[in-house]
Amino acid sequence: MIELLAPAGSREALVAAVQSGADAVYLGAGPLNARRNAKNFSRDELPQIVAYCHLRGTKVYLTLNTLLAQRELPLAVATARDASRAGVDAILVQDLGLARLLRAAVPDVPLHASTQLTVCSLDGVRACADLGMERVVLSRELPETEVRALCAASPVELEVFVHGALCMCYSGQCFFSAVLGGRSGNRGLCAQPCRLAFRAPGQKKPGHPLSLKDLCLAGDLPAMERMGLACLKLEGRMKRPEYVAVVTSIYAACLREGRGPTPQEQADLAAAFSREGFTQGYWRGRTGPAMFGARPEGTREPEALFAAARQRYGHGEHKLVPVALDLTVRAGEPLRLTASDGDGHRVSAAGAVPEAARSRAVTAAQLTAQLGKTGGTVYRAEDVRADVADGLSVPLSAVNALRREALAALDAARTAPPPRRDLPLPEPAPRSPGWSGPPALSLSFHRADQIAAAVLDRGPAFVWLPVEELAAHRADVAAWAAAYPAIRFGAVLPRVVWDGELPRLDALLDAARAGGATEALLGHIGQLRLARAHGLTPRGDYGLGLMNDETAHVLADLGFQSVTASFEARFAQIRALDKPVDTTVLVYGRLPLMLTQNCLQKTADGRCLCRTGPQALRDRRGEELPIERAFGCRSELFNARVLWLADKRADWQGLGARYARLSFLRESAAECAAVVRAYQTGEGAAPGEFTRGLYYKGVE
Repeated sequence: MIELLAPAGSREALVAAVQSGADAVYLGAGPLNARRNAKNFSRDELPQIVAYCHLRGTKVYLTLNTLLAQRELPLAVATARDASRAGVDAILVQDLGLARLLRAAVPDVPLHASTQLTVCSLDGVRACADLGMERVVLSRELPETEVRALCAASPVELEVFVHGALCMCYSGQCFFSAVLGGRSGNRGLCAQPCRLAFRAPGQKKPGHPLSLKDLCLAGDLPAMERMGLACLKLEGRMKRPEYVAVVTSIYAACLREGRGPTPQEQADLAAAFSREGFTQGYWRGRTGPAMFGARPEGTREPEALFAAARQRYGHGEHKLVPVALDLTVRAGEPLRLTASDGDGHRVSAAGAVPEAARSRAVTAAQLTAQLGKTGGTVYRAEDVRADVADGLSVPLSAVNALRREALAALDAARTAPPPRRDLPLPEPAPRSPGWSGPPALSLSFHRADQIAAAVLDRGPAFVWLPVEELAAHRADVAAWAAAYPAIRFGAVLPRVVWDGELPRLDALLDAARAGGATEALLGHIGQLRLARAHGLTPRGDYGLGLMNDETAHVLADLGFQSVTASFEARFAQIRALDKPVDTTVLVYGRLPLMLTQNCLQKTADGRCLCRTGPQALRDRRGEELPIERAFGCRSELFNARVLWLADKRADWQGLGARYARLSFLRESAAECAAVVRAYQTGEGAAPGEFTRGLYYKGVE
């Protein structure tokens, strides 16, 4: 049966989830998880928490699903060791380096690929499987058609979100909170700037063009189970326990009974929490204005609904475990009771020797009735048998004591942590400080018309164009490649590509290769196969989340010929990175904020403004955040201010990076040439207001 996975952001929420029918819960222990502002748990609490859940047949998944700095890796591994000893059933990860360490330190604990890894293709699923992941949480933007195809071909279990808040940006690709407020969503502290008011293209008044309604797929559960999904996930570690109870109980009932929600259940889901209703837009493959909504100010919580939920999960046991009890009563032999559950646990208890009956002998019916009284425990006596010899007397108190002893032994068996290896980490490989000289320039352009001889004459190591742009101008690229043989020309692949979009991307890469491209800049490990199939040298973009030594080694082992450090890392962190492969640092450009499935340039009446000229969102301070069309009619949102470090050459040239990347978005060819000259000479004025990014102040 498909698994229902519920959030547990606090002790009370965990109880609410378990008592409301969750098959599994996910929770954080300590600060290294994607919901650092939830109450979470301490590492010392894990044994007790896991025992509570396992006793009631509920699995526990620990979230270690953030990008980690080098100094945080020891704490992450220690937390995983504690979790392994406590018996957690799996650990969710985002950081590729942490996954590598956990496979070495606690090899018997299953790893799940977090939705923060932005997996939305079969190649992505297979890449995670190759790294030791046993389950992949798919991106929430995928429609039913794509998920169904993935289920049919996936080598590992797949999990999808079915209820709760939706991020506007693909998870793992959002830098909005970090760039604007220093609180990184990739490190568990998203400040939710997407819920603020903005003025969108074509709008005269501010609205909420980045605030999506909550997801609700309660009506699709039977179809999801048939397609072969392993797990359905409910969002809400920051929500109240009562919310967790209401939502979990309704989804559990629907799954148990193979149906969709009743009208009353649908109303209860909306009352528990919603933003002007729910959406199924992504699952149906229908994006657009109908998906958006904001929580009205002053919305009151449903007191009666929540009080009823509290009353239920706070009193008594509701997650009962079916148990079989088998009693043997023989003359001259101790009473023997065997208890077994559906998970393979089987225990026995022995009691007193029965006496000969003086008046009325005990019957099997009497003993089975007595044995079935399991009230006050987590068990429901589902199959009770008594094999009783004739003419014997058995006190009911002895039967009760025997039942208590057997069930206590079954408690111990169900809550015992499984035997697991706890291994020392291997000795680290010899460190490489990286490139010792000034980094060569790597130039990425948004449009081919930004490239001019004045730029190429300055001898950059790389020139990059989006794959669509490169294919469209392959004759120009071929001419440049012939005229400047020392420059390598490459295609920037989209960070998100669905399997249904692969034929088009294949054709674009064929055209790019024919035009002289030799390199591919990849934002996801799942794109390695594609690059190699087209004979392109794979190089890693910032979407890979390089923040620690272990991730650098993973990417090097995968075959990346260069990798880009995360721009959420400080310069000091990048300088200290082990560099087993050439490293690139982004030193100029408008930092990306969001990559969205919904087109941000589409008006409420369905018109798309992307062909009418440059578009932007205007924030409450009046700053314009540029919007650009991305592959697949997606949108990418960029920072209002350009990253400028031309006057800080000593800082970025001393990082050990082999390449320094300048990323051009809307600059003219002349402006691009001026920026390149400024970065090579250290002379030249910044283009208006600018930012230093996160390289000095870092992120939380």
